Amino acid sequence: MNSSTDSQPADPEQPHLDSIVPYRAMGSSSDRSTTSSIVFLTVLSLCLMALAPVPELLHVLGIVTSIDEKHIDVKTAKGQVVSVLLTKQVKYKNKNNPKSLDPPTVGDRVIIEASRDEKNKKVTATVVHYSPGSSLPPPR
Repeated sequence: MNSSTDSQPADPEQPHLDSIVPYRAMGSSSDRSTTSSIVFLTVLSLCLMALAPVPELLHVLGIVTSIDEKHIDVKTAKGQVVSVLLTKQVKYKNKNNPKSLDPPTVGDRVIIEASRDEKNKKVTATVVHYSPGSSLPPPR
């Protein structure tokens, strides 16, 4: 037997089958299924987040006309009075005294960060920024 004929193909144009190495572009099939699962779950979670009801965020600016532990009424620059619900989670931030946790009083200027629930259309405060007793004239 001629060893040169066993190691060399009869046709030099045809490669020998032992020299072919399989090529995997994306790794093994288990790697691909894991990657596909991660992509699918990411897309699914983004779609669900887009469908979830999100409260409308807004700001209320003006002067406090009345306040109690459940709500605050603010007269805006346009003259309308807006009532905002207060919860126990509301944070009060006094511009002149950052360490204070006290709520504003009647006559204080406020900027209220709030959200409006689409179902019941109620405006609920999350943060109340205020400046006590401003010397500026009240809005008309």
